[in-house]
Formats: sequence, C-alpha cells, structure tokens
Amino acid sequence: MKLVFAGTPEVAVPALDALLASGRHEVAAVVTRPDAPAGRGRRMVASPVAQRAEEEGIEILRPAHPRDEDFLARLREIAPDCCPVVAYGALLPQKALDIPAHGWVNLHFSLLPAWRGAAPVQHALMAGDEVTGASTFQIEKGLDSGPVYGVVTEEIRPTDTSGDLLTRLAFAGAGLLVATMDGIEDGTLKAVPQPAEGVTLAPKIEVEDAHVDFTAPALRVDRVVRGCTPAPGAWTLFRGERLKLIQAAPLPDRTDLAPGELAAGKNNVYAGTGSYAVELLWVQPQGKKPMKAADWARGVRIAPGERLGA
Repeated sequence: MKLVFAGTPEVAVPALDALLASGRHEVAAVVTRPDAPAGRGRRMVASPVAQRAEEEGIEILRPAHPRDEDFLARLREIAPDCCPVVAYGALLPQKALDIPAHGWVNLHFSLLPAWRGAAPVQHALMAGDEVTGASTFQIEKGLDSGPVYGVVTEEIRPTDTSGDLLTRLAFAGAGLLVATMDGIEDGTLKAVPQPAEGVTLAPKIEVEDAHVDFTAPALRVDRVVRGCTPAPGAWTLFRGERLKLIQAAPLPDRTDLAPGELAAGKNNVYAGTGSYAVELLWVQPQGKKPMKAADWARGVRIAPGERLGA
C-alpha cells in the first residue's frame, strides 16, 4: 500500500523504520509537528520523525494544524491508501480522516479500551498494572475509541520506568503496525469495536501530578517515581527547593521513619512513607545534574528528623 506516516517523537521512529523495512509498503511521505525550539539555545529543531524521514529522502509535511487547506490538498495529491499514526500529537479533522481509502490507523500504547489518552504508559505504571500492551485501531471522532485491529501484550516489570516500558512497546508495537498494514491490504484483518466496559482515561501527566506525597504508602511513592521517569519527573521539596526523584526502591523491613523523614548512612539514603520506607537511589537537586542519593546526602548534611516535602 501507499502510506503517509504520521508521528513526531522518538518513540514513533521504530514504527517508521519497520514500515520502511517491510519491503511491502511505500512510505510516500511523513506528517509531523513543526520544528520546535530545544536546548539551552532554544534553536529550532526538527522532530525525530522528520530527521529520520530526511535521512531516507522522504517528503516531510509539517502543517501547523492538519486542518490547513494546503496540507489537505497535498494529502489528496499523494492519495495514500492508509495513514498509520504513532504519537503524532494533533487532532485530525474529518476532512483529513476521509482522504485515505483505509483511513488512519493509530498505534496506541495500551490494551484498549484501557488508558485512552495522551499518557497511557505513565498511568498504567502509576495504577500498578501488571500487564499492558499496544493496540492498533481505526481513528474516528472520539478519544481513542475506534475499532481495534490487533494487540500485543507486555509484562510490566517491577523496576520499569515509563521510559523503559515505552521503549519496549515502541518496538513491539512497530511489528504490530506492520502486521496491521499487511492485514488491511490483504483484506484478512477487520477492526472489532471496543467493548463498552473497562474504559479508563490517561490524560497528560502534569507537573503537579508528579509531586510525590510521602504520606502515601511506599508502593504508591514507588509507582509515581517510576511512572513519571523520565518525564515530567517525580519531585518533592527539600529545604524549600525542588528535588527530583529519579530512582527509589521500597524497603518493607524498615518502618521506623515518619512520612518524609530522612535517614542517611554512608552509602544509603532512606525516606519514610505512609507505610514503610523507600531507599532513594538517584536524585537531581534543583539546577544540578542527576546524582547518587548518597552523594547528595553527604553534600547537604541531612539533620536528624529532617523531612522531604517540608
């Protein structure tokens, strides 16, 4: 089939690569978000998908919004059979959805109808799910509500961060997306409506959602830290300044610390929670680089009874 691929961040690149390597489908163009400022110099930088497409000499469409008439006109000229989508980052108007013969097919990183929305991986981790996956579905008007073509499952490991899990799903999902394109072309794959039961929502994780509450149980603290790593980054306050929490580990055997209370040894740092303690492994003080928590503790000289969150 002739395809126009839509995607923007790094997590979309494995799917683009898989389609290019399939030997069966032609990626005639990619649609991605416009260049955006990045880094300390805030210079304009192309999206990872755009950079990959440029390497392959593929036409790049960067509409400010997919309802733009110039973009719609070019899409009609290309006349794709289908438009696969991975984390494009903009809502598609009906005029765009109607152009390809087989519509737009999204690769979403959850087992639909669970975790519809912008942050399915983060929410699955923060909710304590043991299994998640990826789904391909037909985009329609509505939030990730279209009929599903296929799924792959992925076990959530005890130490997974959202970055770890998303990386695995990006590659597993890439294979699923190619198989979906194959099945649509063959006519052997039909989309099945999502069940009405089991719908959960996964809105974007805001900075305040990543604020760690040490009065919560240790498992909740652990899930928030892992779910918000690498973005937006779990955080707390220490001496009135933000301290990012990059890695922590629950310690069921230590129950002597009050919520947020810190205890530092030569090579270890512990914090109390609403249940038992967690060991802080990696942190990032405000304005500094990530560091081992023990190194941070030696530098700040934690006083007896001093707490996080205060």
